[in-house]
Amino acid sequence: MGREFELKYQATSEIIECIHAKFGEFSRISMETTYYDTEDLALRRRKWTLRQRLENGRAVCTVKMPLPDGSRGEWEVENTDLAAGVQQLCAMGAPGEILDSVNHGVAPFCGAKFTRLAKTIDLPGGRVELALDEGVLLGGGRELPFAEVEVELKDGGDSVALDFADALAAEFGLKKQPKSKLARAMALTQL
Repeated sequence: MGREFELKYQATSEIIECIHAKFGEFSRISMETTYYDTEDLALRRRKWTLRQRLENGRAVCTVKMPLPDGSRGEWEVENTDLAAGVQQLCAMGAPGEILDSVNHGVAPFCGAKFTRLAKTIDLPGGRVELALDEGVLLGGGRELPFAEVEVELKDGGDSVALDFADALAAEFGLKKQPKSKLARAMALTQL
């Protein structure tokens, strides 16, 4: 299991352009995400995420769940078949209950289509990924445009990501985004 520690901020196209200009070259990744859940939203109630994402055409299955320290556990595997991917994730340590949910039936509930500009930045004491995301959230037949900045810890202590994110937020006037893409897309299904 990987441990995901990331900070998200609301942005605009203009802010993304300014940050892009400051940090130079980024990798461009086309993302198409589908989030799955049971009919009664059992995964959502547990704050678990089950998604399949195309990243520049490469299919990746992911399971995420909250950890006691406030970060998230994350398992990820390349696989075009959701059920087979979840089996692999459980073999890697993801909770077996997620496989039970898939076997009893999950369906796509919402999603997102966006472009991610990503760059790894080496910092004193560690490394972070700076991601600039812009696109649309999808749910309930609706679309909601979004732009956000993510800082994800890749190596080192949490303070490496926190200090970098705080400085970035101060410089560009960023406000924290308290809700995940999944939560915002799921909200569209309830309108």
